[in-house]
Amino acid sequence: MACRGKEGRAFSLKQRMVKGLPYAEYFASGHRACAGCGEALVVRHVVKAAGPNSIAVMSTGCMEVVSTPYPETAWEIPWIHVAFENNAAVASGIDAALKMQGKRKGINLLVFGGDGASFDIGFGALSGAIERGHRFTYIATDNEAYMNTGVQRSGATPFLASTTTSPAGSKIHGKQQPKKPLPLIVASHGIRYVATVTPANVFDLHKKVKKALATEHASFIHAFSVCPVGWRSKSDQTIEIAKLAVQTRVFPLYEIEDGVLKFSQRIEKKNAKPVKEYLQTQGRFKHLTEEEVQKVQAYVDARYDFLLGIEGKKCFDVLY
Repeated sequence: MACRGKEGRAFSLKQRMVKGLPYAEYFASGHRACAGCGEALVVRHVVKAAGPNSIAVMSTGCMEVVSTPYPETAWEIPWIHVAFENNAAVASGIDAALKMQGKRKGINLLVFGGDGASFDIGFGALSGAIERGHRFTYIATDNEAYMNTGVQRSGATPFLASTTTSPAGSKIHGKQQPKKPLPLIVASHGIRYVATVTPANVFDLHKKVKKALATEHASFIHAFSVCPVGWRSKSDQTIEIAKLAVQTRVFPLYEIEDGVLKFSQRIEKKNAKPVKEYLQTQGRFKHLTEEEVQKVQAYVDARYDFLLGIEGKKCFDVLY
């Protein structure tokens, strides 16, 4: 049985009856993402939350490739593909152009970038666009490596993870550097809203996207995006892995509003699952010794304790 949304497209009753969520889809099914792709789930729900009055800017990456094989597209809103390094710069131009035309009000400007485009190659453009005061919501879809080009390590790749450019060998066991704390770096620019989300809690994701879109000037969302291919995980475990990431405190869920951090799901150490449970779901960590697992556990605990230490405090100046 099917029904029709305002856009005239048919949707199954099962799709429609997700209580509390809009049923219209703006990132259409039938795209070519891998089975179990966490990034595709994130994109689908971000656009669903944003609605039809939206424009999407997307850098080169997995989602660009799987969603727009010429002459097809999965996008049902205006969408533009740009280079790794300039998605935020292009969004700045769109923001300025809409203002000049008197059409900016009521338009949601979404900027999508994978971890490479966000943490590394395009960070300068993101930082500059924020500093200039442009209004957009940037979504960093973080699958923790350059998956589209061959699973190379990025600034988002976690400590000791094995990639094609940080392989686990007899001398070096994976990447030797920790993950870059991008949400905190972005928050230090003085914007009013920064948040982290996962596809395992779509109600939390929708709420945060709507908050981000309602924010004047720039806002930022860091989205945990499981990649079964690069992580060497089972495609039917994507949601379970995303849940484990939160429960083990590997990926904290929080918001930073007006310079104050608040946990969306606070996990006390006594209630946290061991990080080992999370690591064991992924082949990229299978080389770790028990000693190395404990090093990862200690690092995760230290980072989470740091966030607990600043929770509720005005730790970031708000400039916009």
